[in-house]
Amino acid sequence: MIPFNKPSVIGTEQNAIEEAIKNGKLAGNGPFGNQCSNWLEKQTGSERALLTPSCTAALEMAALLTDAQAGDEVIMPSYTFVSTANAFALRGAHIRFVDIDPATMNISPEKIKEAITANTAAIVVVHYAGVSCDMNAIMDIANAHQLWVVEDAAQALMCTYKNKPLGTIGHFGTISFHETKNYVCGEGGALLINDAEHVERAEILQEKGTNRKLFAKGMVDKYTWRDIGSSYLLSELNAAYLSVQLEHAKEITNRRMEIWTTYHKELQPLEDAGLVSLPTVPGDCVHNAHLFYIKTSERTQLMEYLKNNGVTAVSHYEPLHNSHAGLLYGRFSGEDTSTTEESEKLLRLPLYYNMEEEDVDEVIKTIFSYYQS
Repeated sequence: MIPFNKPSVIGTEQNAIEEAIKNGKLAGNGPFGNQCSNWLEKQTGSERALLTPSCTAALEMAALLTDAQAGDEVIMPSYTFVSTANAFALRGAHIRFVDIDPATMNISPEKIKEAITANTAAIVVVHYAGVSCDMNAIMDIANAHQLWVVEDAAQALMCTYKNKPLGTIGHFGTISFHETKNYVCGEGGALLINDAEHVERAEILQEKGTNRKLFAKGMVDKYTWRDIGSSYLLSELNAAYLSVQLEHAKEITNRRMEIWTTYHKELQPLEDAGLVSLPTVPGDCVHNAHLFYIKTSERTQLMEYLKNNGVTAVSHYEPLHNSHAGLLYGRFSGEDTSTTEESEKLLRLPLYYNMEEEDVDEVIKTIFSYYQS
């Protein structure tokens, strides 16, 4: 079987892990953790990048930093992973799901505008497949209503909108290093803080709500409980693995882009024939080839055909507003014109850094075989 995903491996990650063990520092914020944070800050231009155990943890920190609470409403797309909503539902906020732009699968600015009420506190955008939302329009809306903007950029490291790195346009950005992402460490994430005034509090939240960071710098003689927080630190072993991935981030991106471009070029005849739809990337967006998908009304049949012929292709999110928890903690605002319909057509194809060229060709060949039959 050609798998849907394989975590990227450069080949020297084990050396870095062994070095971390020799250093005798395995908890968070060690030498490798600092190296990764510095890389992220340089790459994105964010004021501060804090490594977290997951993107989920980074989203929870963002919810804390926005002071989300009961009575607040938070606008986000229904077409996203559960962590986007969980982070704010945990604080007692009510989720208002809105429709997407079918061309990009990203949240619609117009639907955001229509969903705003006197209780709206924040907008959470999700850059699907590493393709940016219309951030100019969204920031204009947020500024007009004095709303927080959190970018769920889990899939979007090394991506830009009008030359601005994703995750740095809103107040906070979150990144994932889960094994399904482009740059990995098993489980891991990062919180990008884009305004210096939030850095000190974020560092306190990351350290279980204590000022331990100041203690480690020798700025206080003991550390104490200062705020609500949790254990939002990435271990040094994970950071060691990640450090190698980030050093080779351009190489990983370039290889994934080669595969993405091959898929798009070779499958274009099927779109021209009206059999499938291919991804749309607006001209002001640079993506990272996080995933390649096709949309087809025959998704179930095609997925089964691919499986029977040795290719693993998978669907993606089930819209949150249709889920059990989605009905408890939120509601859809406006009409579901595109979210459910488009989600039922979307099929993701195998794409990973170490994917062999012959496997890419085999996926394409099998898709054509289905339509020819």
